[in-house]
Amino acid sequence: MSRSPWSAVLATLPLVASAVLATALPAFATAPGHDGDGHPRPGPTHRSITAGTRPAEAAALGEDHARAHTGRRQAARGAQGYPQAKRTQSLDALTASQRRANAGFTAARSGRFTDYFPAPDFGVHLAQLPTGKVLFFSFERVEADPTKETGPTDRIGGTNAGRAYLWDPAKGTGARAFKNVPPPTVLMPDGTYVPRPAPFFCAGHSFLPNGMVGVFGGNGGGKGGTGARLSFVFDPWTETWFRNRDMAVGRWYPSVVTGADGRQLVMSGQDERGTGHPTPLVERFPARSRPVPWRPYDIPVGLPAERFGADAPFRNDYPHLFSLRDGMIYGLGRDADQQWLFDPAKETRVDLPRRPADFRGYGSAVPLPAGFRGPDSVLVLGGDPRDPLTYRLSGGAWTTDGSRAFGRTQDDTLILPDATLLTVNGALDTRDYGFGPFNPKADLKYRHIELRDARGHWSLGPAQRLPRGYHSNALVLPDGRVLVTGDELQQIANDPDIKDGMDGSVELYEPAYIHRGTRPALDAVPGHTLAHDTDFQVRTSTPGEVARAVLLAPTTVTHSINTSQRHLELRRTGTRGDTLDLRTPPTAADAPPGYYMLFLLNSRGVPSTAKWVKLGIRQVY
Repeated sequence: MSRSPWSAVLATLPLVASAVLATALPAFATAPGHDGDGHPRPGPTHRSITAGTRPAEAAALGEDHARAHTGRRQAARGAQGYPQAKRTQSLDALTASQRRANAGFTAARSGRFTDYFPAPDFGVHLAQLPTGKVLFFSFERVEADPTKETGPTDRIGGTNAGRAYLWDPAKGTGARAFKNVPPPTVLMPDGTYVPRPAPFFCAGHSFLPNGMVGVFGGNGGGKGGTGARLSFVFDPWTETWFRNRDMAVGRWYPSVVTGADGRQLVMSGQDERGTGHPTPLVERFPARSRPVPWRPYDIPVGLPAERFGADAPFRNDYPHLFSLRDGMIYGLGRDADQQWLFDPAKETRVDLPRRPADFRGYGSAVPLPAGFRGPDSVLVLGGDPRDPLTYRLSGGAWTTDGSRAFGRTQDDTLILPDATLLTVNGALDTRDYGFGPFNPKADLKYRHIELRDARGHWSLGPAQRLPRGYHSNALVLPDGRVLVTGDELQQIANDPDIKDGMDGSVELYEPAYIHRGTRPALDAVPGHTLAHDTDFQVRTSTPGEVARAVLLAPTTVTHSINTSQRHLELRRTGTRGDTLDLRTPPTAADAPPGYYMLFLLNSRGVPSTAKWVKLGIRQVY
């Protein structure tokens, strides 16, 4: 939220009380109608009072109606300090400058930005779900003036609340394509114990093998933000949140990664004392005494985490975490001297060499594609506006890789289906786009994307419409397009109608491969789970057009932290009519268990629309 990686902020007061652990429950529940404490989920007449809603108003009008009134009051306050005319003029100016900037780029060479549409959420957190839908979540805004803090970082009580939505691309880009999926109602140990939708923003997250998203931590409220012990899972199949046992320590800005055994490691984050107190405690979810949620109907409810044997004393939050082909977890801290290797089986930590660059704020890191095997190297880039270089960790050593056009922070770098890289978003610093913090004006250069080709060379591409820095995000959709969103400051500064409740905005980018000819067809894939190192078949009506088959892991991302990315080529072992024989990656270390997008590509790198496959037969670890 309002935390800056460049500032040294003193610790805030501790929370009044610690979170109470949820009652232990069976390992899995199958009914979607109960929360993580085993209680029935509140119905429409029993939901908590929305942040900022007056209790008497809610009692008289009903909560939904009262919430609308509250939103209008907040919009009116924001409009007084930052009128609608200013927002409209700003968006018009950005639209015009984008058109001028992109006139010299061709779609077949550099791709192009297409759709731009409103969304009901800021998209501080994103996840591409195996249902094809995209999960957005963040916070209920407390301010509509972009020159002020929009989110409830420092708020105690009911205004410190989260929210979440699903976007269904099959339903288009209108308001009806979004579905509200609010988080469970919680009582936070902040001295007020006011029920509110869980304030899980600025948490960490990654996927479980059954396609669900584990979300850990959040905002306990108070000066600078404090760590919450919250632990949730979002089930894409029932489109429901489930609560698990609270963690041992609060976490505000933690990172989470899924290992080869399907379990998640949770590291770092500011504890209950707040900014300046990152926890060294590492936790594993679920605890080894409980089974890993493997099947779509294995719904984790009330599961505990457990303490991992080694600590992770990161001085700064949101470290980059990756599970590479050797089965180890690589923890790459923002400080150059905090680069570590964690062994999930032995529960140990050893030092990695010091990174060549100094401190880096919120920037990208990507596990580089390595053909038929899992990644064995990581590219670290961004996070320092003075340094355009990229740095590669491979074989236990660091080398300097290619240079981008300029340095930027708050950027998001994605692996595309053709194994090239795309950087979108960026700023000079936290909420500073070149003209000072909390100033919506931005340097045009930060709106330009950058592209890395198969030889490792970078080139500038077209400009996105909005400047998007802090809290910006992006992910690859199953049709190969890229969704770009995030940055609440810029979204409300350029809101075409601040009163309509659609706070956010989404941009869609079509990579160049979409403009290089007809897509190959992917007609059918196996519906059962695929074991590693096993042959399987897919059907295509264009077998002569297929040059490659790849797996691309779905993204779940926040604050430039994307631990789930992975790109693997699949061995092609034969063709029989419209049937392609392929072979899965060798081991779970190469490709952790879970759902992947399978693309077929032609010789020009044009991908099919992906279909989902599930990888990994359940093992006893």
